Amino acid sequence: MARFNGPRGKICRRLGFQAFESPKFASPTKNYPPGQHGPSYRRRPSEYGLQLKEKQKMKYLYGVLEKQFRNYFKKANQKKGITGHNLVVMLESRLDNSVYRLGFARTRRQARQLVNHGHFLVNNKKVNIPSFQMRAGDIIKVREKSKKLEFIHDAMRRVQGEGSFPWLRLDKANMEGIYVEAPARDQVHDEYNEQLVVELYSK
Repeated sequence: MARFNGPRGKICRRLGFQAFESPKFASPTKNYPPGQHGPSYRRRPSEYGLQLKEKQKMKYLYGVLEKQFRNYFKKANQKKGITGHNLVVMLESRLDNSVYRLGFARTRRQARQLVNHGHFLVNNKKVNIPSFQMRAGDIIKVREKSKKLEFIHDAMRRVQGEGSFPWLRLDKANMEGIYVEAPARDQVHDEYNEQLVVELYSK
């Protein structure tokens, strides 16, 4: 499974954005970009630089590599509707992202690992592909053998009520969730501008 293994702290500092959910990246000790000239860097970013930054935000946030992200854009562009909104929906509909949003994992990185190790069922069938696209009505369950895993319980203790994402419904008692429908763009509150990504790839 391809994944980013580089210095995550430096990525967050460069983007000025918490691209990873781990608390240790929430408040970097240095609030300027990494590198020799980071503390004195004052140059105004170009239009291309702003577009690239938004693409990097989305790419690292959802944990996909460059080629995979580009493929998502191509598919989003071929669908009816607004390309940027289609892109957001496709990324939000990934199985690993849904596992994270439901609260079965503390981070998307952990969710991806749990899915990859086969700890979840989708419609009662084991699915170990993190990029699996969820559809309306799909049911995600923690496998019976995996319900005793402490890190899943630890993650779920952090969930308030039955979850806070309108397109997902969580049943904490049975450790399962339903992907009710594709999310609307205004329901996804992560801080990125997908329109700049569309402009970047449309050149």
